[in-house]
Amino acid sequence: MIPWLDPRFPPRFPPPQQALPEPNGLLAAGGSLAPSWLLEAYRQGIFPWFAEGQPILWWSPAPRLVLEPQRLRVRRSLRKVLRHRGFVTTLDVDFPAVIANCARLRSEGTWITPEMIDAYVRLHELGHAHSIETWHEGRLVGGLYGVALGGVFFGESMFHLVPDASKVALVRLCAECRARGIALIDCQMSTPHLRSLGAEEIPREEFLARLARLVPERPEPQHWQGEMPAAALAEEKSGGACA
Repeated sequence: MIPWLDPRFPPRFPPPQQALPEPNGLLAAGGSLAPSWLLEAYRQGIFPWFAEGQPILWWSPAPRLVLEPQRLRVRRSLRKVLRHRGFVTTLDVDFPAVIANCARLRSEGTWITPEMIDAYVRLHELGHAHSIETWHEGRLVGGLYGVALGGVFFGESMFHLVPDASKVALVRLCAECRARGIALIDCQMSTPHLRSLGAEEIPREEFLARLARLVPERPEPQHWQGEMPAAALAEEKSGGACA
């Protein structure tokens, strides 16, 4: 059994260490997707993930997949894409379109329900959730979104309409994180694709210890803006670049 959280009260989550081993990381149910609940959850290394028709489910899996921005692997083939495909990246230009595309294009069925979309758009309006867009000839062709608190970016989802567009957005995200002193990108669940780009699994306890150092108790909103041609990103220095 997992605890049921009452949305009538301020957010109070059980310790992440109490999450179930199977399904991996399931911690609690109920509560609310109000900004105060989401911010408190992320601060403690917890995130919501549930399907249409289910109650809100809260998770803290172990191990945790993370990416240090300076360790992103930008392979030679991706650098060619950055230099020659004519992509342009932006920050927070169309958050609603990015999250809507992430919801629509998940072939396995989406957990990004209308309720989740509304909650994260609200968090974006408050300056805590951000999007990175990839454009080609004026058309939105890829992107990602997540939540930035202090020195951590909690990645939520990405999409692409043309090959490599989401990878271009990830390169821009890592560049922005390095510029802002964001030391860690939380990738949540492990996938071969993200591991191939430099993400690595760490124990839950290590992840929580890093959050305690990097995320303040009351994170300030962040203002993200700026357009950058992908070709300029090809010249960005990252410790994980490889052939």
